[in-house]
Formats: sequence, C-alpha cells, structure tokens
Amino acid sequence: MNNSRGFEFLAGLLLGGIVGAAIALLLAPQSGEETRDQIRERGIELRARGEEFSNEAVQRAKVMADEGQKRATEMQERSRLALEEQKARLQEAIDAGKQAAAQRRSDMMGAFDASKAPKAPSEG
Repeated sequence: MNNSRGFEFLAGLLLGGIVGAAIALLLAPQSGEETRDQIRERGIELRARGEEFSNEAVQRAKVMADEGQKRATEMQERSRLALEEQKARLQEAIDAGKQAAAQRRSDMMGAFDASKAPKAPSEG
C-alpha cells in the first residue's frame, strides 16, 4: 500500500509540474515564437521525464511481481512439507494401530487355544 501512495504522489507531482509549466509559459510576456520554442523544449523534457517515470514504474512492478511469486513459491513449499509431515504421522498411527490389533488378536487366539486345551485330571 505504501508503494502505491508513493506512485500516486509522483504521478500527481508530474501532472502538477506539466500544468504549472504550461500556464507559466502561456502567461509569460514574450513573443509567440519564443513561447512556442519553450513549449516545445518543455514538452521534450517532460516526455523524457514521463518515460523515465514510466520505466521506473514498470521496473517496480516487475520487482513486486517477482517478490510475490517468490513468496507464493515459498508458501507452496511450506504447505507441501507440512502435508508430507502429516501424511507420515498418519501412516505411523495406522501402522501402530495395525500392530496393536495384530498383538491383540494373537493374545486372544492364545487365550482361546489355552481354553480349548484338554485339562489335566484333577487330583482328588
């Protein structure tokens, strides 16, 4: 936001300079030929300034676009890494659940087999 306000200020400054120069030239006490020459010179000068201003604005826009692209890429990479970490945690939980279920099944089968085994005759 701060950059756009600076841009607006510079654009206003440039426009104000153009209007002020045109008014000063038109109201100055000199011949028409001298006035036309000055207007032509000022026009050339102002065009050069406008081109510089335009080129600078384009360069700033490119820099800002590059920075935005870089930030977006960094955010994508962080998101990808976070997703991979969550997938790894989920897989660990699934594996632990499978291992616990297999252990519980083994324990239950052992208990079942023990209960079906023939009992030793009781001494009595």
